[in-house]
Amino acid sequence: MQTSALTANDLCRLAADLVEEHGVGALYFAERAVLCLEAEGASDRADVWLMLCALLNDIAENRLDPLRPVTLN
Repeated sequence: MQTSALTANDLCRLAADLVEEHGVGALYFAERAVLCLEAEGASDRADVWLMLCALLNDIAENRLDPLRPVTLN
């Protein structure tokens, strides 16, 4: 099975979909994922969820328009 990497725009769209479906509750679940993954020692996976948390927060607070291209630094 071949996998492809998620782009910044993919992550932003995923965050937007989560906010649309679950509201700010999506941030709660993403934060829990970060804590659980860090506790398991899966820091690479936790980092992705942490980035998702930032996007979720920015979208929920209307600081980021998920329909526009995004660049992560």
